[in-house]
Amino acid sequence: MSKNFLLILLVTTLFLLLGCKKDDPAAKCTDSVNELKINQIQTIGSHNSYRTATDTTIFNFLLSVQTILPANAQPKEMDYSHLPLAQQLDDYGMRSFEIDIFHDPSGGRFYNRTGNSLVGQPEASNIPELQNPGLKVLHILDIDYNTHHYTFVDALQTLKTWSDNHSNHLPLFIYIEPKTSDLTDVFVHHWTAALPFSEAYATAIDSEINTVFGENAEQVITPDELRGSYQTLEEAVLANNWPTLEEARGKILFVVGHSGYKDNHPSLAGRVAFAFAAPGEPECAFVLLNDPVADQEKIKDYVSKGYIVRTRTDAGTIEARSGDRTRMNAAFSSGAQLISTDYYRSDPRADTSAVWTDFSVAFPNGELARVTAGGALENGCLIEE
Repeated sequence: MSKNFLLILLVTTLFLLLGCKKDDPAAKCTDSVNELKINQIQTIGSHNSYRTATDTTIFNFLLSVQTILPANAQPKEMDYSHLPLAQQLDDYGMRSFEIDIFHDPSGGRFYNRTGNSLVGQPEASNIPELQNPGLKVLHILDIDYNTHHYTFVDALQTLKTWSDNHSNHLPLFIYIEPKTSDLTDVFVHHWTAALPFSEAYATAIDSEINTVFGENAEQVITPDELRGSYQTLEEAVLANNWPTLEEARGKILFVVGHSGYKDNHPSLAGRVAFAFAAPGEPECAFVLLNDPVADQEKIKDYVSKGYIVRTRTDAGTIEARSGDRTRMNAAFSSGAQLISTDYYRSDPRADTSAVWTDFSVAFPNGELARVTAGGALENGCLIEE
């Protein structure tokens, strides 16, 4: 296929997209949009999507001891919460999610919240689901445990139910972050110990996804499908073997954020999920670059080569307090396909507190998705339902 033909095809596609209007359901752009590959689409998703606000008493205690807490347990960085997943999908157009999990093969490991005893509250959660074996969903052991979903299976089932009821949806991208950290080195206390990452941990991820979606489910796009006849997963990516949007509608891709998930599975053969990796690795299809300002050119380069990149528009509640949209604008202009935020809506306290601003993340014209081409962002149109 000649370069001139490819150029004409790209220009024609973008011309059609630019002509689409969000409020015109009869706009004749569906075919051209559906021919795009899924790495040419940019969407917005949420960070720590399952999380609800920290218990108030514990939060105030953490503020009083923040100088001795590690960087990942600073209370001001936890001062946000999320709506239920289905509401994020329906009302705010989130199309990617992040779910933190902890390994609990025997059950009951996280039933007690030992941080509660530091503020005079009972440690026992009295939540039956936490007694059962299986991956658990929470942010920080013992102190930041409030969540819409106690178990990974429950979160998956919610996503599957929504997907089943919206069969034409854009592909959903689910970032799974296996957690292995705890507070055992902070100060003397009977903290709960997290389990290290292992083959059993990785297998549990695959097993629980299969439990909900079924083995070899058509609803889940796997590394083996993307690799096809190519020798490595990265070769398939660089050859732009991603499925088209039409092929991917109604489907879900999982991406694991731990290097150990790739062990013993070259090019992620046999795995249910993808994994974040570095370009040059045979398993690389997804790249994690959370700072779109510092990594702007790198992100553009990786997107132009065919990788799918995830980045963030805000972090640690900083932008919600300052109102600074520099990072958000950099994320959009980078062309990164997966844009993550804690603020698809402004902080609910913005109207009543001078601490918070009306910072929120949405595409300039309110599109559900936009199109990236060669790392440069182009205007898009509503391309779902």
